[in-house]
Parts: sequence; structure tokens; C-alpha cells
Amino acid sequence: MNEAKLHEFMGKVVTDMGGAWMMAMVLIGAELGLYKAMADGQPITAEALATRCGCHPRLVREWLDANAASGYVEAVDGGYRLPPEQAMALANEDSPVFVAPGQSVGASCFMDLDKVLDAFRGNGAFPWGAHHHRMFSGVEQFFRPGYQANLTTTWLPALEGVVDKLRRGAKVADVGCGHGASTIVMARAYPASRFVGIDFHRPSVEVATQRASDAGLGGRVTFSTATAQTYTERDFDLICFFDCLHDMGDPVGAARHAQQALKDDGTVLLVEPFAGDTLADNSTPVGRLYYAASTMVCTPNSLSQEVGLALGAQAGEVRLAQVFKEAGFRRFRRATETPFNLVLEARK
Repeated sequence: MNEAKLHEFMGKVVTDMGGAWMMAMVLIGAELGLYKAMADGQPITAEALATRCGCHPRLVREWLDANAASGYVEAVDGGYRLPPEQAMALANEDSPVFVAPGQSVGASCFMDLDKVLDAFRGNGAFPWGAHHHRMFSGVEQFFRPGYQANLTTTWLPALEGVVDKLRRGAKVADVGCGHGASTIVMARAYPASRFVGIDFHRPSVEVATQRASDAGLGGRVTFSTATAQTYTERDFDLICFFDCLHDMGDPVGAARHAQQALKDDGTVLLVEPFAGDTLADNSTPVGRLYYAASTMVCTPNSLSQEVGLALGAQAGEVRLAQVFKEAGFRRFRRATETPFNLVLEARK
């Protein structure tokens, strides 16, 4: 036994344990408005923050101390301060790095732990719709800042000729749309185009429909409940899969159905979690996050469906290219990327 290595590993474990607990602190801060109440960057006492947010002052002080110990807030003379850099991530809903409410995904996973254990002991299946309700809102909140920051500014412009079509008036499908965040971002940017959101989870479709109505987009945006292999509309100029193809039981079937639903000159936009093609490539902070999430969410969901290919969130570009080649696409390339996403283009 190498005691130095043991102590080093235990330090890592304790650090990870603290990080897991801090995500609970982040979610508390987001849901109670504590971070937003500190977003002006001015020092504030625990008592004043508690009064401002209608919370118990002793719990707020303990929460602030946890944040200060983790470097999320600063302890200053007589109070606490949220620096502007942290406010970008924890308090500013319009920020491309806003991550606070998205921690509901992790909260759902902990509440669903018994179901995940059953999947491990059984056939591996844990369907999407069986998750705690926090999962569905959390996924939207986790991914929406990235869509708002990148979708119309870099991702769509990286595709061959797609933006011109959208400006003139195109027909677009958003498959696996969830609560419709990506659909609505595109619809707002391209008022001449029509958008169809498709998801197999009816409660999410109902939320998406309401969101589009609230945004005044009801005339150009519709949502329907269907799987990636059963929607019936055709002649799409663009079909999008945002962070969902790897969750599907039959991604080859989904890609093949898209190939048949596209116009001859149509395009598939595939956005997937950033991944290399080997475990070594993905042994990074982002990779370990995605592997863990895939263990509890993506892979069990795929195993709950027909085929159950179980690509996993870290499938990588080579494996995804194979999926689209098998589905009948002749062209497949990486259009662009972010630290968190692969942005891929498929053409007939």
C-alpha cells in the first residue's frame, strides 16, 4: 500500500463529495433567488439577504459560508459578496454560462437512484418519462443558455447554405425538442420559416406548446407527440437533433427516417455532447460529467426502447458518422464545436 497515493486519492474523493454537495447549494440559491439578490456585486449580510429573499437567516448564513468556502461567493468584512464572474454563471439568466437551475438534472438523478439501481440489476432499462419531474425542466435549463448563445450565431451559419434558406423561408423539424427551447430560439431568429417540434414525451410537448404561445410564435411553431421514427410530415429543409440522438433506442432508424423526410437538398444538424473517440480522449472534466450523466440517464433510456443501441453520451464523431452512413447519408462532417458540443452536418 502506497500511503501517499492513498492520501492523494482520498483528497480527490473529499473534493468530489464537496462538489456534489455544492451543486445542491447552487440549486437552493437558484430556486430561492439568493444569487440574483446578490447580483449587484455589493456586500450584504446574511440577515439582509434573508430578509430580501424571505428566508431563514441562520440557514442563509450557513449557505453563504458553504459558498464562501467553495469560492462561489467572497466573505468580506461584515458580509458576503457575489463577484461578477460568478454572477454570470449563477445569477444572469441571459448569460451563455448560466448553469444554476440546470442542477435540477443532478437532483433528479439522486431522487431516481433506486430506479437506476433496478436498471443495473435488471435489463438496464430506465425510460425517460419515468424520471422525477425535475429532470425535464433541468435539461431545458441546462442546455438553453448554450442554444441561445450558439445556435443562430455559430452553429447554423456553419452549415452549408442553411441560413439563406431560413431567411427566405424554410421548413424545419426539431426532433427530440423537449420543452422547445431550441425550437423557439430558431423561430425567433428566422420569422420567414416554419418550425415543427417533435418529442415522444407528451408532458414536454404540452410545455413546449405553451412556451411557443407565450412567445407569440404559435402561428409558425407547432409541436407534436411522436417518436423519431413515426412523425409523418415530409419535405423538410432542415432536421435538427439537439443533444438527443444518443438517448434513442434506434438512432440509425431515427437518422434513416430523417433522411426520408428531408428534401433532396436538405440538411441534418446533429448536436451531441463533445466527445473524442476513445476513453483516453474523454478522460477530462467534461468527459467524466457526461459519462456519469449517461450512466444514469442516456444509456438506460436507450436500453428501454426498441433496438436499445445504447450509444451513450460519449459516442464520438466516428461512431456517429457510422450511424448516419448506415442510415443512407453520403456526406457527414464536423461543422463546428464548443467545449461542450460537437456540431455535425449530414447531407444526402
